Amino acid sequence: MENKCGCWSALRRTVSNGSCKPSLESTRNSSTSFPRSSLVYDAATETRYLNASNREMCAPNEPQNSSDPNPNPDPDPNQEPDKKPRQLLQFSFHELKSATGNFRPDSILGEGGFGFVFKGWIEENGTAPAKPGSGITVAVKSLKPDGLQGHREWVAEVDFLGQLHHPNLVKLIGYCIEDDQRLLVYEFMTRGSLENHLFRRTIPLTWSNRIKIATGAAKGLAFLHGGTKPIIYRDFKTSNILLDTEYNVKLSDFGLAKAGPQGDKTHVSTRVVGTYGYAAPEYVMTGHLTTKSDVYSFGVVLLEILTGRRSMDKKRPSGEQNLVMWARPYLADKRKVYQLVDPRLELNYSVKGVQKVSQIAYNCLSRDSKARPSMDDVVKALSPLQGLNDFAILSYHARMSQQARRKKKQPEGTQNVTLNQSKCFNESPRSSGK
Repeated sequence: MENKCGCWSALRRTVSNGSCKPSLESTRNSSTSFPRSSLVYDAATETRYLNASNREMCAPNEPQNSSDPNPNPDPDPNQEPDKKPRQLLQFSFHELKSATGNFRPDSILGEGGFGFVFKGWIEENGTAPAKPGSGITVAVKSLKPDGLQGHREWVAEVDFLGQLHHPNLVKLIGYCIEDDQRLLVYEFMTRGSLENHLFRRTIPLTWSNRIKIATGAAKGLAFLHGGTKPIIYRDFKTSNILLDTEYNVKLSDFGLAKAGPQGDKTHVSTRVVGTYGYAAPEYVMTGHLTTKSDVYSFGVVLLEILTGRRSMDKKRPSGEQNLVMWARPYLADKRKVYQLVDPRLELNYSVKGVQKVSQIAYNCLSRDSKARPSMDDVVKALSPLQGLNDFAILSYHARMSQQARRKKKQPEGTQNVTLNQSKCFNESPRSSGK
């Protein structure tokens, strides 16, 4: 087994010795990158940013900014007790080919700029493939030789996940680096991504599961930000939030993660990468990256969880295509926040919970990055919401019962007035064009 096991630092030595395929970074020009001349961030510039289409802002293998000579400095394995290198298994390509049934199409779990993710099975105590349904179920991520996610990002993911240990981060089991093959092996997440549950499943997530997911994701980000050498995730979005059977959250895809500012530095200057609709506007415009950039992205995802809407959706009317632009006026008015709630919940949500989630999202999406809360503060604000049971449907039924009793006591001519009043509470998103 000794020759089958190694830590992320051993892989780095392999990379530095030149046995890996060169990075594709220098082969692509930066025609999709944003100009960074404007340092002023206001409502007008936010509008221009939010009107961009929902696509990758910048291919990860673009040439980086000249001020970012090393986009992913090697993480320090001795940084903290909970961030020591994990022993990673080294798989052969033949083993992973067998584990996934020759990478057959019906085992594909997902696809991205990096390539495909396949479902596979391996033996519990090693790298040997197992029969489907036996051993350990894994997710095998393959890197296309000509994929958008370059070799540098592949190495970065091994760097970070090879040393980070937290219940809300996906576990990296091992890797394969053989000729031009680059593969990563992760623990399998039974329920897939949050994106699928919010936008592609017919059965909506319950309110309690939405709060559980938001809290778990916040804890994952808080862990990354909380070390003596903070890590900026830089690609926080619903497709990177994975769920297990009990809807516990694991953040995945650390290819764009970056070491945060240290010492007296306020930010890291870097190339702009990520996805439109999630990246903080000041980062898009200036290339200045801080942990508050992740906080903004969290605010966007929190809005998606609340509304059941995508951050960018060109299928909606022009005024509703950008979620942040559409939702901001509602977030600022306590009387209107209920019009944001996913109509599929049908009043099965906590009244106080909606108010608090809206307030948190509003703060996370502040135009002033310094005014945004820390992720530790977000965790503290979200945690108490899981126990709330003041569901809107209960209040609605209570009001209807009260009005029914009043009807019996009122003269016949005044009953229509009462019926009209009962409609006020039920001005849900179902009547707002969702």
